[in-house]
Formats: sequence, structure tokens, C-alpha cells
Amino acid sequence: MRLTLMTDYALRLLMYVARQPQRLCTISEIAQAYEISETHLMKVTHQLALKGWIVTVRGKGGGMRLAHMPQQINIGAVVRGMEPDFALVECFGSDNRCTLTGDCRLAGMLQGALQSFLAHLDEFTLADLIAPAASATSLIPILRSEART
Repeated sequence: MRLTLMTDYALRLLMYVARQPQRLCTISEIAQAYEISETHLMKVTHQLALKGWIVTVRGKGGGMRLAHMPQQINIGAVVRGMEPDFALVECFGSDNRCTLTGDCRLAGMLQGALQSFLAHLDEFTLADLIAPAASATSLIPILRSEART
């Protein structure tokens, strides 16, 4: 299973904004900090605002901030809200044409795994992701050097 870029960017954006509670953050600064597309972040910002996780302020001096305290933003809920579907295999989707449907145990196993995955994410909040022990920016050089070895 792989989460979409939309969900990945949403989690990154929420972490960034949560670390800046004293001010509004801009799409441009977040895109620069994480080296990701501003265009994608605009779409992510729009979805996060529609779902009520952030508040946006338009115009000069505008930006975004969290709509709730980090302890109130559940990671499982964010992932569910941002992912378009969880069709891990064909038979989970609406256009199921699998000839094994109804005579396959794999679907049940995968459904259980998906439920466990989401239940695990439900145990965490945004506050858990922004714990002061290791910020995302402080880990980037470490992760890059590990990738080279």
C-alpha cells in the first residue's frame, strides 16, 4: 500500500504549520522548506481547509494556521480524509471484475490489514508528529547521508 502524494503533503503541511503556532504560514515557504510543488500544496491546502483542519487567510499578509490544537488532529482521520480510496486490490474497488470474488480469502486478509493500519494511525495525533525530539528539517541531512550508504 502506498499513500498518495496528496496525503503525504497534507501531513507535511500540518506538521510545518503546527510548529509555527504564533504566525500564519504560506504555501511558498512550506514548498521551499520541503522542496515540493507549490501547485500541489495549493490543492492540499484547499482540501485541508474544506475538511476543517486548517484556517486560511487570503490577501497580503495571509496564510494558514491550524484550526485546532495539534492534540485534537487525529492522524488516522487525516489519512482517511485525504485518501481518495483504500482499494488495495481490484475487488475493493467499485469496478470489480476479479473472477475470484466470492471465492477468495485474500480480500479478507487485506481488509483486516487495512483496518489494523488505520487503527494504528488512530492512536496518534499531530502533536505526536511534532514532538521536539526530532524535527523533520533536522532529520533531512541524516536521511540523505543514510541513502548514500
